[in-house]
Amino acid sequence: MLGSELAHQTDWDIVSRKVDGFDLTDVKAFDSLLETYDGMMQRAKYDTIVNCIANTDTYSQDRQAHWDVNYKGVAELTDFCNYWGIKLVHISSDYVYANSSGAPTEEDVPVHQETYYAYTKLLADAYVELKSKNYLVVRATHKEYPFKHKVAWINQLGNFDYVDQIASLIVKLINSGASGIYNVGTGLKSMYDLAKRTAEDVKASLAPPLVPTNTQMNLDKFNSI
Repeated sequence: MLGSELAHQTDWDIVSRKVDGFDLTDVKAFDSLLETYDGMMQRAKYDTIVNCIANTDTYSQDRQAHWDVNYKGVAELTDFCNYWGIKLVHISSDYVYANSSGAPTEEDVPVHQETYYAYTKLLADAYVELKSKNYLVVRATHKEYPFKHKVAWINQLGNFDYVDQIASLIVKLINSGASGIYNVGTGLKSMYDLAKRTAEDVKASLAPPLVPTNTQMNLDKFNSI
């Protein structure tokens, strides 16, 4: 969803998991990001790769599925980008801060929500930060536009927004040449507040116990640029 929206808002190429059969867990698939030069030498087609691929089955207990895509695949992509001199822009998640106290900054210790999704996203962030020679990690959450569900959680607060809004902010951040880790989002709101913008009949509901009610982040670093 985010990858499609980024392609819609820009003239950037897109390599699709579904359309092109790109498998982040298969290092051989990365060859599609290279081109033959003078019929002999290979070089990278791109100077920047934006990774939007993730296992977002957030509350699944399938550890291996999350591990393979959200951590192992990102680690392999990081190494690939280092070898070919490519900047990696990795899309992370505000769930690495879930259940923290207040609005954490990029310098605070993440307190991940107790799911394999959040755990493996946090591990990937750490690998990119440790190993990548040129990277930008974006922590954000985007929602489908318009809101599709009949109920929305009134007690879940965060800086999430619809995918077109978050994509626009990410494009600006990438084009600014930013590097490092950035929290990206819009003003603090509940999921119900967001839903009401596009679904007038949506009903308010409390989030189930497993769902984190606090996913807010400090946006000062992002807003400063």
